[in-house]
Amino acid sequence: MVLPRFSRALAAGAAVAALALGALTTSSAAAAPADDGATAAAPADGAPAGDVSVRTTVRPSLVLDRDFPDPDVSKFGNTYYAYATNQGKNLPWATAPDPDGPWTFQSADALPTLGAWAKTGRTWAPDVSQRADGKYVLYYTAWHTASGRQCIGAALADSPGGPFAPVGSEPLICPLEAGGAIDASSFVDTDGTRYILWKNDGNAIGATTWIHVQRVAADGLTFQGGATQVLRNDRADEAGIIEAPVVTKVGGTYVLFYSAGPYSTNSYGTNYAVASSITGPYTKAFRFLMTTDSLDGAVSGPGGADVLRDAGGDKLIFHGHRDAGGRGMYVADLGWANSNPVVRGSRVRYEAERGTLNNCTVRENAAGASDGKVAAYIDHADSWVDVGSVYVPTSGSYTLHVGYANGSAVTASHTVTVNGVSAGSISYPITGWDNWQQSSKDITLQAGWNTVRLGKGTAFTELDYIEVA
Repeated sequence: MVLPRFSRALAAGAAVAALALGALTTSSAAAAPADDGATAAAPADGAPAGDVSVRTTVRPSLVLDRDFPDPDVSKFGNTYYAYATNQGKNLPWATAPDPDGPWTFQSADALPTLGAWAKTGRTWAPDVSQRADGKYVLYYTAWHTASGRQCIGAALADSPGGPFAPVGSEPLICPLEAGGAIDASSFVDTDGTRYILWKNDGNAIGATTWIHVQRVAADGLTFQGGATQVLRNDRADEAGIIEAPVVTKVGGTYVLFYSAGPYSTNSYGTNYAVASSITGPYTKAFRFLMTTDSLDGAVSGPGGADVLRDAGGDKLIFHGHRDAGGRGMYVADLGWANSNPVVRGSRVRYEAERGTLNNCTVRENAAGASDGKVAAYIDHADSWVDVGSVYVPTSGSYTLHVGYANGSAVTASHTVTVNGVSAGSISYPITGWDNWQQSSKDITLQAGWNTVRLGKGTAFTELDYIEVA
């Protein structure tokens, strides 16, 4: 018999309980999104095959296959409207009967004339919302003629397709001393209070970048009080850049989505932060919600995201780089795990040692392992690890990726049980101890919460984490 890495005598004790809840099950609306509540890296090159199949993972759909960056999407009446950064027009737009399409690109420019303060060429990141009086208000970023910086202007229209007419002769938001302003978005709270979110463009002058929240009157144009700084570019994985803020409210939790990294590269991604107040304090998720890697390369540089709360199912709408050039518009199913977002097709990581363990234990200081810990000694007939908090937005096929190390002399395996029903087994080719690789298996999950159990199979292996895409 081949022994596991350490003496079996160390594993002879009773079951050890790790954290019962994964990161997606925060205990309160303002709790921090924990480290396994967002996406993780894709498998390393040369990961073992095992019984690998990722064919049925449902990826985000490319619904507008043309250059259409920074999409802003809303439903007005029975039609969905999408607006984008300038591409030959100040305000390109498209319409569809459903978020998943088909989308029709419209020939007219919805903003034929910019404000007198602006010049054409850099008209970015629009946001369109409807006021209580029925008029439509547009926030747009444009090139400030006098300073050469980017500033935010406003325009009004009687129809969501425009034409929008600029309001005033000056920008709505233009803090030149802070680098200017970009990426405005609107938010109406459950009590009817309106806000604008925006970013000071500190990246343009080497200054600190902040996401701001500004309360406005019902007209969407009149400020009420001053702006509050709620989020800044303070993490290494953001590469100094945060932008494209969009907020939504889930129960009593404010969820602020933002993009980070250089937009022109595959390092661009989407993350989120949560708070119990619109003005914060916000706590960022430990791992990004979407990256090129978390989507297994299905979308490159996923960012510029907008949230569509819809009776037919919530969606995350964002752009990604196209092989043909430019950035196309993608749509993905969006769910809420205790107010934390989950995007279908983007990997979510759950640390094995934080699950419920039966007749096995946690090995500390596991060299090279995620979080430095693993579930070990799963070598008795009644040994198993439950990851009982796997949340998915939509029922159907998903791919289970397991991070493992196998120092046995033969291929090892675990049994797989989903919601109490056998789902077969997953195999682990030999890697050596502390050489962490991945093996994958397609499973069927129900919308909402699921329990995935890995139990004793053949030979011995240690579990680092699971990821569900």
